[in-house]
Amino acid sequence: MEGFFNLIAEVWNEDLLGITVGNIFISLIIVIFSVIIRALLINRVFKILENLAKETETEADDILLETLEKPLGNVPLAIGLYLIIELLPLSGMADIFLTNIVKALIAFTIFSVLTKAIGPLFELLASRSWLTAALSMWLERFSRVLIWILAIAIILDIFGVQIGPIIAGLGLFSVAVALGAQDLFKNLISGILIIAENRFQPGDRIEVDGKLHGIVETIGFRSTMIRLFNTSPMIIPNKDLSDVNVINHGEMRYRRIRWQVNLVYSTSIEQLKRICSEITEYINNEDEGFAINPGQNSFAKAVEFGGSSIDVEILCYSATKDYTHYSELKEKLVHRIMEIVKDNKSDFAFPSRSIYVESSHEIEPQLKD
Repeated sequence: MEGFFNLIAEVWNEDLLGITVGNIFISLIIVIFSVIIRALLINRVFKILENLAKETETEADDILLETLEKPLGNVPLAIGLYLIIELLPLSGMADIFLTNIVKALIAFTIFSVLTKAIGPLFELLASRSWLTAALSMWLERFSRVLIWILAIAIILDIFGVQIGPIIAGLGLFSVAVALGAQDLFKNLISGILIIAENRFQPGDRIEVDGKLHGIVETIGFRSTMIRLFNTSPMIIPNKDLSDVNVINHGEMRYRRIRWQVNLVYSTSIEQLKRICSEITEYINNEDEGFAINPGQNSFAKAVEFGGSSIDVEILCYSATKDYTHYSELKEKLVHRIMEIVKDNKSDFAFPSRSIYVESSHEIEPQLKD
C-alpha cells in the first residue's frame, strides 16, 4: 500500500505547464464550491431575507434586496477566482491577466448594483418630487447608459486598453452619423420637448389631430407608442407628435355631461319647475358620483321652445374620469330623469307634425225636369 500512496503523491505533484495536478484539483474544488455558494446565496439566503422583508412596513428593505440579489451573486465567483490565482504558481502575463479578470468582475458587480438601484431611486423621486413619469423614465434610461459607459471604460482601463483614441474615433463617427441621421435627432429633440412641456404622460388618453385616439404607453427616445382602443399599438415618431394638435383627455378635471331633454307642450309651468328643480338637485349630489365644478354650476333649465317640445338643457360633471364609470353614471342619470318626468305626470316629446285637413261640402245643383 505504501507504494500505491507514493504513486498517488507522484501523480499529485506531477507538473503540467508549471502547475501540479494537485493545484489543478484544488482549483476545480474551489470553482465548484464558489458555484454552490452562489446558488445558496441567491436561492436560499436571499429568499429568507425577502420573506422577512415582506413582514416589515417599509419598502426600503424590499428594494435593497432586489437591488443586491443578482450583483452579489458575483462575489463568490470573484473570491473563488482570487483564491485560485493565489494558489496557482502563476507569473508574468497569466498572473496579470487573471488578476485583471478579478478586478473587472469586482467592477462589474459594483456597476451592476448601481444600475439596479437606478430604477427604485427614480420611482421614489417621481413620487416625491417634480419629476413626471416620462421624465423619470428618460433620466433612468440615460443614467443606465451613462453608468455602463463608465463601467466599460473602467474595465478597458483595467486591461490596459487606452480609451483616449477610442473616444476620439467615436467623436468622428458621431459626426458622420449625425449627418446621416437627422430624422433621429429631430425625433430625439421632439421627445425632449414633449417631456419638458409635459404635454402628456404614459397612461394618458390623448387625441391626435382629431383622428387618432388611444392611451399613451411609452415615450421613447425616437417614438411614442399609443395603444388604440381596439388594442392595436400605434408607433408615432416624436417629431410628428410635436407638430400637430394633441388633446390630452388625461388632464381633464371632470367629464362633462351636456344633454337636451324634450318635454311635451302639455307640461304645465309648475310641472316644468319641479322637473328642473329635482334634476338639478340630483346632479349636484356628490354622493351620486357627480362633481361640483367651481367654474360652472350644474343645472337643468328650460331654455327653448322647440318645434315640437319644450327643451330642457342639462349640464353636469362626472367625478370620475374612467370611461366605464362615466358610462355607468350617465345610465343612472337617464333612469333618474325618466323617473322624475314620470313622477311629475309629464312625458317626453318626439318630433311630430300635425296635419289639419279642411273639408268643404259642395252643393250639387239639382236638375229640373
